[in-house]
Amino acid sequence: MKTDVAIIGGGPGGTAAALFLSRTGLRVTLIEEAQSPRYHIGESLTGECGNCLRTLGLEEEMTSRRHPVKYGVTVYGPRGKNAFWVPVKGWHPESGLFDTHSWSVRRSDFDHMLFTEAAARGVSVLQAEAVAPLLRGDAVCGVRVRTNGGTVEDIASEVLIDASGQATFLCNAGVIGKRIRGNYARQVAVFSQVAGAIRDPGPASGNTLIFYREKDHWAWFIPLDDQVVSVGVVVPADYYRAKNESKHQFLSRELHQLNPELMRRLPQVEFVEEVRAISNYSYRIRNFTGKGFLCVGDSHRFIDPVFSFGVFFAMKEAEYAASAIASFFADTKREQPNPFADYQRLCDRGQDNMQELIDAFWEHPYAFSMLAHHRYPEDVIHMFAGRVYDETPLPGLVAMRSI
Repeated sequence: MKTDVAIIGGGPGGTAAALFLSRTGLRVTLIEEAQSPRYHIGESLTGECGNCLRTLGLEEEMTSRRHPVKYGVTVYGPRGKNAFWVPVKGWHPESGLFDTHSWSVRRSDFDHMLFTEAAARGVSVLQAEAVAPLLRGDAVCGVRVRTNGGTVEDIASEVLIDASGQATFLCNAGVIGKRIRGNYARQVAVFSQVAGAIRDPGPASGNTLIFYREKDHWAWFIPLDDQVVSVGVVVPADYYRAKNESKHQFLSRELHQLNPELMRRLPQVEFVEEVRAISNYSYRIRNFTGKGFLCVGDSHRFIDPVFSFGVFFAMKEAEYAASAIASFFADTKREQPNPFADYQRLCDRGQDNMQELIDAFWEHPYAFSMLAHHRYPEDVIHMFAGRVYDETPLPGLVAMRSI
């Protein structure tokens, strides 16, 4: 089988790349092993995620599905006080910041919607396991897959996109760099969904809440529909092991001890979903582009889940990847050592800048609060709106670097 672009992974990064590429007229094949819909966390979408969905013509679909509307994020201090508010904003190079909204989603529904929409727009969808990349010298020229029926097939491609998420397909195959622990690697997230939680009133009922206890120890609260809220805690791995509790016991106790404002909002903890746990959030992989391939989102880097930038980077990098690939096919000279080097530099710059914002928040929370609310509030809102790819850093980001 031959295709112009093969994409490994049917999450937001892979499906967004397929949707953006479907506009170019290229033949696109989307490969996903798991049956859709599937469970996943990462339910809070940033403002720029919302704008990506609008660019793809999916706002009406998102509205019809009645996802909770998100106008911003409130972060509560360790005593349930000293909260700060980050509004959802959009940003345009010509007009600057503008008011907008995003959504919180049940990822099984959201991912399935994107996957189905990609197929409806002409993307070839293949349910199969990616087994190994096809190589020609130092170039990737496709992927070998195994279908659910056990048939092995080679898919030849001009470009392969690794959007496999934390499975990091090309890394495990030895094509790109090794997986390096990030600043927040030794952590565990324990999470579930609850009914009966107390939300903010009125239009704010769909907003995301974050409850801070201390460095590397915090909780999230993300409305998923009219009744159910996603809740989870992130803690140091050593702390989790020392408690010697079941996941259910650990999460129940933490939700009532971590922060008094969180405890107020959960008078009774009634789990309506399995309690799950994952570990080792933070990592990066260098040299994630080359001849015939590039990586998108978690397949090359994940920083920290605290401000819900995972889906943002997946979808935004998918948009940039589609643009880079379209330029590649339009170029009659494709023999550069790395035709996607500019894309890699752009992705690294965006993620490095966001890393510095998150580092400042965790390492120096009081200084961060001063910068975010008093000295550079507009710059911080710009960064939360997705303006992290500029070559010239914003003054607020320079100030964060200085601390």
